[in-house]
Amino acid sequence: MNVLVVNAGSSSLKVRLLDGDDRLTASLDLGEWAGAEETEELARFVGGLRRVDAVGHRIVHGGAEFRDPALLDPDVRRRIADLTELAPLHQPRGVAGIDAIARVLPETPAVACFDTAFHAGLPDAAATYALPREWNQKWGLRRYGFHGLSHAYAGRRAGELLDRPATTLRLVTCHLGAGASLAAVSDGRSMDTTMGFTPLAGLVMATRTGSVDPGLVLWLLQHAGLSTSHVSRALEFESGLAGLTGGSGDMREVLRGVADGRPESRLAFGVYTHRLRREIAAMTGSLGGLDALVFTGGVGEHSPDVRAAATADLAYLGVEVDETANRAATTDTDISASGAPVRTLVITSREDIEIARLTRAAIRPDAPGPPSR
Repeated sequence: MNVLVVNAGSSSLKVRLLDGDDRLTASLDLGEWAGAEETEELARFVGGLRRVDAVGHRIVHGGAEFRDPALLDPDVRRRIADLTELAPLHQPRGVAGIDAIARVLPETPAVACFDTAFHAGLPDAAATYALPREWNQKWGLRRYGFHGLSHAYAGRRAGELLDRPATTLRLVTCHLGAGASLAAVSDGRSMDTTMGFTPLAGLVMATRTGSVDPGLVLWLLQHAGLSTSHVSRALEFESGLAGLTGGSGDMREVLRGVADGRPESRLAFGVYTHRLRREIAAMTGSLGGLDALVFTGGVGEHSPDVRAAATADLAYLGVEVDETANRAATTDTDISASGAPVRTLVITSREDIEIARLTRAAIRPDAPGPPSR
């Protein structure tokens, strides 16, 4: 089954066609896609594809309702759009992606695959906020978690690299990009994660603050004269690495600043990696141990400096990295030091493969999946 994978970001659109063996046969990147329902370039690309059997869409938020992939119809599309308040940047673009492809391929079955679904089965103790019970029940307040498609793929791929069933492994998967989160994965299931009700929680990110004291936010609103919209914008777009450096949130720029001796860059890198180390260790507490640590996402895959700093003080957990292997790592490789009891892996993020797998399963539940890579 050939699956067209549609990944609508906050400002871009990535489209991939995967064949039945998950080989990439065609791709299109629209870097400045504004969420238009139809563009000439997109229509021309999709119309020129030889065969599309199904479409799989990445949707950031499934709320409490969507715990599994969902076959798209007008009602499902409406319910996805109704969740916009939970992901105001990404949800409208996901819906626009659904509409754009439906206009070009109106008869092709389509499936919505949710970033939150992998975390939908979090244990109650991990998912529940210590808020008034009636609040949690009335408004569905819980830890949703995100980047689930990436975490799920990384966990399965780790099992293949280690030649062990993923269901036998205790993993901490680190999706590090402009957005960043960790997941504690046991028996192939998410047991804990760093993001929460929104993608603002957890790790320091490119422009997002990560977790902060809620009392600090209240103080800013009550005593600093800042409006709700000002604080909201700052937490989402003006914090994280960009806020700490006063410039770019791109980790490559931060590392150049470190090399140039800029104190703000050194502080930003230190805050980022301190939080990362701390949260990796915290995730192991939800697992009762650790078999492998996985780095994925743009920063996780391409920054040996981040990986080295993140693992430098984790020998007590059994994590030790070979410096040469770490520097040479490109894709899907083991960078562990010889004899390290916990393996450390670098895995290329392939959300497209995970979406294609889920799409096939949703359309043909009894059909065999593609062979292991």
